[in-house]
Parts: sequence; C-alpha cells; structure tokens
Amino acid sequence: MNAKDLIFDLISSTGVSGDEFPASETAEKELCKFCETEIDHFGNVIGCRGKIDDKKATLLLDAHIDEIGFIVTYITDDGFLKVSNCGGIDRRLLLAQQVTIFGKEKITGIITSTPPHLEEDDKKVPKIDDIYIDTGLSKEECEKIVSLGDRVIIANKPISLQGDRISGKSLDDRCGVAVILRALELVKDKNLPVNVVVCFSAQEETGERGAKISAFKIQPDFAVAIDVSFALTADDKEYKCGKLGQGPMIGIAPSLSKEFSNRLVDLAKSEEIPFQLEVMNGETGTNADCIGVTGKGVKTVTLSVPLKYMHTPVEVISIEDIENSAKLVAKLLERGVYADA
Repeated sequence: MNAKDLIFDLISSTGVSGDEFPASETAEKELCKFCETEIDHFGNVIGCRGKIDDKKATLLLDAHIDEIGFIVTYITDDGFLKVSNCGGIDRRLLLAQQVTIFGKEKITGIITSTPPHLEEDDKKVPKIDDIYIDTGLSKEECEKIVSLGDRVIIANKPISLQGDRISGKSLDDRCGVAVILRALELVKDKNLPVNVVVCFSAQEETGERGAKISAFKIQPDFAVAIDVSFALTADDKEYKCGKLGQGPMIGIAPSLSKEFSNRLVDLAKSEEIPFQLEVMNGETGTNADCIGVTGKGVKTVTLSVPLKYMHTPVEVISIEDIENSAKLVAKLLERGVYADA
C-alpha cells in the first residue's frame, strides 16, 4: 500500500458532512482488505478485525471521513446560488474560488467577487450570507440540475510538493483514515492481544455525530481518535504548534486518559518512533471528546497528524508523519494497551 496513492484516492472522493457516502464507499473498499465491514445508515464505515474475544479488551480506532463544504440554500431570480457552510469554512479565502456543485449532475461554479477597483473596503471578510455562486445558468436552467440541500465543495486536485509533502482538500481527516489503513496493513498477519474495531465516522465537522453513534454501538474499552492538528507555519507561534516531519502528536489533556497518553509516549520511545506532545487545557475538539464519555466511559487518547492550512483546500501534510503515525498505532495493536502486554 503506497501511502501517497492511498491518500490521493481518499481525498479525491467527496464527503461533505451529512453526505459522506461517496467517501465512505472509497474508504470501505480499502478497509475490507483487513476487516469485516459495513456502512451504516448514518454514513459511518465500521470494521471489525476478526471475531470479538470477550477475554480481550476492545480498542476502537477512529478517524472522521467527512469534510467541510457548503449546502445550497437558495437560487436567486438571476440564477445565482446562495449557500451555507457545513463545518468551519475559512471565509477569508472564499472569493473568486472555483467550486463543484453536486446536483443531479456535477457542475462547476465560481464564487463571485468585486474587482479591487470597485471595492470600498478591502479588509472586509465576507460572511457566508454574502456569498453568491455563479454557474452561468439562468434560474430555470439551474433548477433543472441543482436542488436546495445539494452539497458544494471548493474544487481542488491533490498535488505533490517538494520532498515528501502533499497538498489538497480534506486531508483533515482522510490522512487519519490512511494512518489506520496503513497500521492495519502492518499487522495484517499477526495475532493481536486486543480486539480491533475501526470507525471512519461521519459528521465530525458538524458536532462529532457519527462518533457518538458508533461508540455507543461498539462500547469499546479504549479508543484512539486519529485526527490532525496545527503544524507550524511562518506566522504561527511555535509553542502552539507541532512541526511537519517530526512525527505524530500525542494528546495530553484533562479530557483524555493520562494512562493511555503515557502508554503511547512509552511505546514511541521504546520503538524509537519520533513523536511530539500536544498539550490541551480542556476538550480536544476531536471525536475523542464524545467517545470518552460514551457508556461506562472509554479510556481515550488523541493521535494527530501535523497539518498546515487547516480547513482550506490546500492543506499540507508530510507522508513521513503518516508512516510514523501508522507505525505507532501498529505497535499499540501488537503490544496492547497495557504496559505489561
């Protein structure tokens, strides 16, 4: 399994929150190589590696499959589309972007912009209510293809940058999906001391909804929420960020299991896998927050891939960080969640 090809395949599928099925189907095709799988009615991809052994602890590996985007809310008399956001869109980058609308057929549009010669306030960040999408169609033509509730994404193809870095949309959190798939490949022929259940969860960007459902159904003993976190860029503060190429970020927070965080740190050290610490002062903003308080309570930790330019169509990651994250997860599966395993 080539990590770059896998990620390019995953991020080329569309899965805006609430309409994840195309991306879910792409991920399931890979997951079924290692697990018995299903896509539930909510869009979650669930996989179980072999039969559940009641004598073993159950470990859930979670990464969300959905991506940020828009939902069509209105078609104006002039044929322009009005939209609202699905997830935390960075409004600073919207003007003059090319978008894809997923109606009865896939069509292209442009987010309108005012020429700088006519702009009275060039410091204004547009509100979502200010956004119009121009498809070139009249209202009557548009209504034959586009319906209210259709999803829209900013059009962007994945690209390779210098070295081992890649850029594209929805790396948050398809790269987490890739980490889990790579880890399962590394342990595919091994007898493991834990039951392994995987969830590629829907609707994380709109309230961690898919993870709530899947964690309730699975009732794991332990969980690793694999997501992304902020990588250092030229204008960031170093103490707030991780760094590309320096390994996965192991979460430490009041809302996470200190025991489990320490276990990952010890594993990384013993296996000489590079890692970084991500210290948070409360909730994590990931699926770990809802998984941890499911049922009787789940010992949960976050493992994050450093990522630049989050919630934009040009997110950037390092393939080396994907591989090291997968190695750490694989070692956890091999050696178990307890220090004496």
